[in-house]
Amino acid sequence: MSNEMTLFKDGNKLPSYLKNREMDAVTKSLMGGGSLAKRISIKGGVWRLMSGGKEIAVNEDRAMNFIIVNAAAKVGRTYYEGTYDPDAEKASAPVCWSANGETPDASVEAPQSKTCATCPQNIKGSGQGDSRACRFSQRVAVVLENDLDGDVFQLSLPAASIFGNGENGKLPLNAYVKFLAGFNVPVTAVVTEARFDTNAATPKLTFKAARALTEAEFAQCEAAGQSAAARQAVTFTVSQQDGVKQIAKRDEEFRSNDKPAAKKAAEPDEEAAPPAEEAPTKRTTKAAAPEPKKDAKALLAEWDD
Repeated sequence: MSNEMTLFKDGNKLPSYLKNREMDAVTKSLMGGGSLAKRISIKGGVWRLMSGGKEIAVNEDRAMNFIIVNAAAKVGRTYYEGTYDPDAEKASAPVCWSANGETPDASVEAPQSKTCATCPQNIKGSGQGDSRACRFSQRVAVVLENDLDGDVFQLSLPAASIFGNGENGKLPLNAYVKFLAGFNVPVTAVVTEARFDTNAATPKLTFKAARALTEAEFAQCEAAGQSAAARQAVTFTVSQQDGVKQIAKRDEEFRSNDKPAAKKAAEPDEEAAPPAEEAPTKRTTKAAAPEPKKDAKALLAEWDD
């Protein structure tokens, strides 16, 4: 890790007046007007710190502790065209997406259908193998436990991390939040431990409560949840958060397992958890050839969570 990264990786080393401050016009001009929005990616089964669409650090720990300070009101949907390209320089923009999981966003230039329920990309088998081409995702805004007054990050969760019942205390997001609600505890009032499920073929997180926040911490996190960064984190798609505008190939975080359908057994439909929807007749698609994995050793040094 570079000296510069070491100097600023711990938010507590920054003077208080610099924390959560909007970037000034001079800095924006010198960086070419790029976005400074931050997010945490789980691509490849490791934690990746993204800033303005650039990966600036990686943490290979299995678990990370944070506080969920805001969340999108509904589970969204995202459709990427083509096959994932591991050599792409940055995340790509989706062709179609929905913030409410019911209708395409008003800004979509090429909506695939008037409603998500009747969309051909929502049919089981429209994606690789037996999957759906349009993927569910849940956007949440989080702050790190060890830096409560630091940056607010977007974390976009794929279907496998949202739906299901879980077991042995390893719960997907929906089941975890319902568990807390059963004790009248809001998810925003606890430190959440998110842990990679090492038995899953694709990146999947499970959740559990690590501890309750103190009253002062809770007030601090409530304020963070109302910030402009938190509102953007739960509103923007991953590509919008990264500042990607072009329509290109889909991001690995939401792709299905790109193996030829003829060479593998049909996988369970992980996205069948929401209420059943009336969908058009299934269409046949040809699976893409497997893409080579990106070498994780070429990534940046660890960053502390």
